[in-house]
Amino acid sequence: MQTTDHLTVSEVAHRSGFAPSALRYYEREGLLLATRTSGGQRRYERSVLRRLAFIRAARNVGLSLEEITTALATLPDGRNPTKADWTRLSHSWRRRLDDQIAALSALRDGLDSCIGCGCLSLKHCAIANPADQAAGAGTGAAFLPRLLRRPCVARWKS
Repeated sequence: MQTTDHLTVSEVAHRSGFAPSALRYYEREGLLLATRTSGGQRRYERSVLRRLAFIRAARNVGLSLEEITTALATLPDGRNPTKADWTRLSHSWRRRLDDQIAALSALRDGLDSCIGCGCLSLKHCAIANPADQAAGAGTGAAFLPRLLRRPCVARWKS
């Protein structure tokens, strides 16, 4: 490839909407591949934009970076996902989305019984403590159904 076929970090950041720090992080995690100029500056192939679009879509579904890495590892020779790859991988995520939708629907329906109450009692509230789940969850904020929790940034490798 010629030098003009490569993009700088700022060009990729501008075109993809990812922060430069996210690009460097994804490179450290093995999700992206960059070459270096003689001056040590990163250069990305234009095809990295498709990979970043895949990463963004997968994150929007709720996948962790570990799950995205696993999905990308199923592609031969580390290539970027094709339309067929996207179809195959996204079908495997459909059940996850269905489960998340069901959990959100149950949460929404539970709100109907709480309209006007607002008690949020740990003993009686179906929203704050459904079926007394708090007793088995231990201390801390463990009331949001697991399917609706986003991974904590602190758990990601830095």
